[in-house]
Amino acid sequence: MKKNISKNIFSDKNLVKVLKENGVVVMPTDTIYGLVGKALEKNVVERIYKIKKRNPKKPCIILISDIKDLEKFSITLSEEQKKELEKCWLVPSKEGARATSIIFDCPDDKFKYLHRGTNTLSFRLPLSNSLQNLLVKTGPLIAPSANPEASPPAKNIEEAKEYFGNSVDLYIDGGTILNKHSKLIKLNNDGSVIVLRE
Repeated sequence: MKKNISKNIFSDKNLVKVLKENGVVVMPTDTIYGLVGKALEKNVVERIYKIKKRNPKKPCIILISDIKDLEKFSITLSEEQKKELEKCWLVPSKEGARATSIIFDCPDDKFKYLHRGTNTLSFRLPLSNSLQNLLVKTGPLIAPSANPEASPPAKNIEEAKEYFGNSVDLYIDGGTILNKHSKLIKLNNDGSVIVLRE
């Protein structure tokens, strides 16, 4: 279980300012601590890869505030996909609802810096209203876990600072978080689902 994260941390004015000005932040997400920055700014994305020492061929999950945000990434949903998305994102039960990241095809070369040649992108619409509100202000954010490649995810800010030191612009303390990664599925154009991570 995790300590309850204060909803106020997502409305921190400094957090919004740093993200809007293309900074990189370590902060709680709806699952675990993330290394977070604007998805539509290529230089921010490349900086996060460098800080994290992330495999350059591995795409990151993108947090969005609304299904309409998918259009910003050249993703047009089929009717079958829309129906499936309602089950995953729009009507999850409050009791035991599971954060779910969904992979879509994205062949647009403009987003190669995000899809890293895989021609797919992964998105998550957080269940947390306060995090959704932050995303409305900042736009979509990439949010890989807060750890260097092959190290365990930081459970608290102290561990994150040991990993990253002064290489990020801001740390947001949400206490100790022991959550799991999100569930990961691939949603095909015909509405069929492939579960990649439970």
